[in-house]
Amino acid sequence: MSLVGKCALITGSSRGIGRGIALKLAEQGAKIAVHYYQNEAAAKATLAKIRERGSDGFVVQGDVCHHEEVGRIFQQVESEFGKLDIFVHNARTEAPTFYQPAMEITLDKWDTAVDSQAKAFLVGVREAARLMPDHGRVIAITYAPGGKFGSWQPWVAMGAAKAGLEVLCRYFAVALASRGITVNALSPGWIEDSVLNSLPEAVQNSVRNWHQGGWTPMGRLGTPADVGNAVALLCSEDASWITGQLIDVDGGASLMDAHLPLDIQQSTPTRAEAA
Repeated sequence: MSLVGKCALITGSSRGIGRGIALKLAEQGAKIAVHYYQNEAAAKATLAKIRERGSDGFVVQGDVCHHEEVGRIFQQVESEFGKLDIFVHNARTEAPTFYQPAMEITLDKWDTAVDSQAKAFLVGVREAARLMPDHGRVIAITYAPGGKFGSWQPWVAMGAAKAGLEVLCRYFAVALASRGITVNALSPGWIEDSVLNSLPEAVQNSVRNWHQGGWTPMGRLGTPADVGNAVALLCSEDASWITGQLIDVDGGASLMDAHLPLDIQQSTPTRAEAA
């Protein structure tokens, strides 16, 4: 599988999941526009790792919460690359800017979440399509549980914003299908070297133990490289018939049934018990 000659923009690719995606696509030969908002040093470090892998690219700064800056990011991509084959929407605003329960959340925090996801993706895909030759790839990184459940109350704004992004994937998949451009969403589970590592150590350990104990069937948390591998698969020619889909990349965590205790789900009844 080769992406030699392809050009990719990955928002929020200075670190974490975005960096994992950038490095995987670079290994396949793609040139990478490394986007960041505040941490220029981290973006330059990612670009250095891309060059170590034999590829190249550039760094671009912008706040995806503002549609004017999203447009400017794509203008720089056009200036540097002249085209765009792959657009990965990964960036999101930091938790303090939106993290508030449903009964308390301010409209400013709500708007920040939606602007960073659904609106940024709406503007971004239209800009990307303008620069894309036929058979391009658009991929959105989401968190599907946030749009399905209501128990994580302070996630309400981001959950709604990500759900809106997932809906847009389906609409854009239809809109761009005639050009062979595919549009899909990937939903990672809990990932090492991501937002998890910004949480208190006790919370990190609790999350790891929970998933390693069986709530992720594969017995571990994911890594940025795991997500990068999934993105690379969708960017391949072999994935040209896959579009408008929401794909869980979570080691099977989304298969688990929260209605039953884990020990019951994992037990194997004897023949006598079954009778």
